[in-house]
Amino acid sequence: MSSTVLVTGGAGYIGSHACKALHAGGLTPVVYDNLSRGFEWAVRWGPLEQGDISDQARLEDVIRRYRPIAVMHFAALTYVAESVTSPATYYRTNVGGSLALLEAMRATDVDQIVFSSSCATYAVREGAAPITEDHPQKPINPYGETKLTVERILRSYSDSYGLRAVALRYFNAAGADPEGEIGEAHDPETHLIPLILDAAAKGTRITILGDDYPTPDGTCVRDYVHVSDLADAHLLAWGYINRTPGFHAFNLGTGQGYSNMEILTAARRITGRQIDHEVGPRRSGDSPTLTADPTKALRELLWTPRRSSVADIVGSAWRWRRNLTSV
Repeated sequence: MSSTVLVTGGAGYIGSHACKALHAGGLTPVVYDNLSRGFEWAVRWGPLEQGDISDQARLEDVIRRYRPIAVMHFAALTYVAESVTSPATYYRTNVGGSLALLEAMRATDVDQIVFSSSCATYAVREGAAPITEDHPQKPINPYGETKLTVERILRSYSDSYGLRAVALRYFNAAGADPEGEIGEAHDPETHLIPLILDAAAKGTRITILGDDYPTPDGTCVRDYVHVSDLADAHLLAWGYINRTPGFHAFNLGTGQGYSNMEILTAARRITGRQIDHEVGPRRSGDSPTLTADPTKALRELLWTPRRSSVADIVGSAWRWRRNLTSV
C-alpha cells in the first residue's frame, strides 16, 4: 500500500508544517505547489511537484505517478482584503482549483481529502460565546465565501460519489515549528504576531487596529492555535476519515481568547524589547471577539493542542523570526 499523501500548497505556512508531521508519522508528503506564495526552502520532507491547482491534467499526472492514499488540500489564496478587491481571482483559484483537484481525484480513484477551511465561513457572532460547528455559516468577505463554497462541494461529492472528507475550520494559526526548521513568511504579512515581532526586530512601531471594542481592554480578542497543533490535527483527521465515511467539519482552536494588547504584552516579555505601538482605526468587518468551541475535535479526533499557550506561540515565532534572514 502506498505511504504517500498529496499535499497541495505544501510549500506554504500551514502546509509545510503538515508535511513535517506526515513525515514524522511515517508517511511521505508529495508537495504540489506553484510557488507563487509558497517557498521551495519549506519543502523538506518529500518531493516537490510544481503546478497550478487549476491544472487538472497536471494533477492527474502527479497523482498517477505517486498513487497517494489521501490528499491534504491547502492550496488557496488567503488574504481577506485582497479577496474584496479581487473576488474573481479568489473564486477562480480557491473554488475552481478545488474543483479541478476533486475531478483529478475522481479520475484517479483517490477518495479521501482533508481540507484547509476557516472560521471565516461563520457569520459574525454577537457577544463573546465560543463558536460551535453548528453556528450559522454566513461569510462577510469573498475569501470566506470561497471556503464555504468548497465545503459545500465536498459535502455534495461525499453524498454523490462517496468521497470521504474533513473540513478543518482554523481560527488564528500562529507560531512556528518548535525546532526552527520552518515558519511563517508571508509577503505581505498581515498577521498580528509576526508583525509585532518584526517591529521588535527592527525597532519600529506596531499599529493596533482599534481600541474601542467591547472587550476588557478595548482591543480585538482572538483564539490563537499553534501551527504544529494544526498540523497534528490533519493527521488525526486523515485517520478519522479512513474509518468514517461522509463529510465532517471540525473547529480548530483552543477556546481561549487573547486580546491584541495581551499579545503585545507577551511579545514584550518574551523578546525583552519595548515594541512601541500606536492605535489605528478599526479594520472593517473585524469581530470584537472570535473564539472556537473545540469540543468536537477534542472528542472525535482526540486532538489536544499541546503547544498553543501564548508563551509557546510567541516564543517559537520569535525564534523563527530571528533565524528568518538565514533562510
